Amino acid sequence: MYRVMIVDDEPIIVEGLCRGIAWENWDCRVAATAGDGRKARQLIEEHRPHMMFLDICMPEMDGLSLIAAIKSEYEDLEISILTGYRDFDYARQAIWLGVSRFLLKPSNMEELEEAIEKMCANLKKKHILGEDGESPGRERATGKDIENPGRENAASSFLVKTAMDYIRENYTRKLTLTEVAEKAYVSQWHLSKLLNRHTGQSFSELLNRVRIERARELLYNPALRIGDIAEAVGFLDVAHFSRVFKKQEGISANEYRNRVLGRG
Repeated sequence: MYRVMIVDDEPIIVEGLCRGIAWENWDCRVAATAGDGRKARQLIEEHRPHMMFLDICMPEMDGLSLIAAIKSEYEDLEISILTGYRDFDYARQAIWLGVSRFLLKPSNMEELEEAIEKMCANLKKKHILGEDGESPGRERATGKDIENPGRENAASSFLVKTAMDYIRENYTRKLTLTEVAEKAYVSQWHLSKLLNRHTGQSFSELLNRVRIERARELLYNPALRIGDIAEAVGFLDVAHFSRVFKKQEGISANEYRNRVLGRG
């Protein structure tokens, strides 16, 4: 029996989907419901659903990032979007990330049943449900998306971009892998692996790279002291900044400044 999860911050929608659909007709049952993205991620880990109806317009939630997070770890999990957000580009990106259907509220029963039919068909194609009722595993070696083999890569690339954007926006303060992973709706372990796979660098290396890139720009201003620049780009002390700068650039910050200002 396929396990279904419903994620929506409107209780009346959740109740309607739970009770208004004859799930048994598709050999399905509602295993869990959630009212926000973070609770959804927790329940996915706990219940390992096979399919999901997801509202992408909930408070304090980035719907595309949540979809990417789910697909990057559970690529076999079927997702249908159910939302009032009418934006073609958003829908296109969601489909690119691997959702099966993008339904606009209010959806009629025929649309909902067609989405369920499609998700069940996809699950059967991927032979996801074995004799033991096996649920979608994290990063399974089998069960790739037959129609769209690049979905996992699309989701992973999206997550890496999300993480890098967040780093660039927050590099000036103390920033941890934990915080960035939370923003991307994935575990530290998973994000660390994705960053390394896509960039060949660790989180700390990427953070330092962003900081040093900004430091190079600031070194063009002769009125700024090295210590001021180090603090401005997020380093706690000048010595650490100097070590990182020389390791990345091959010369000291002072030498770099003299070179760009034509003093050496």
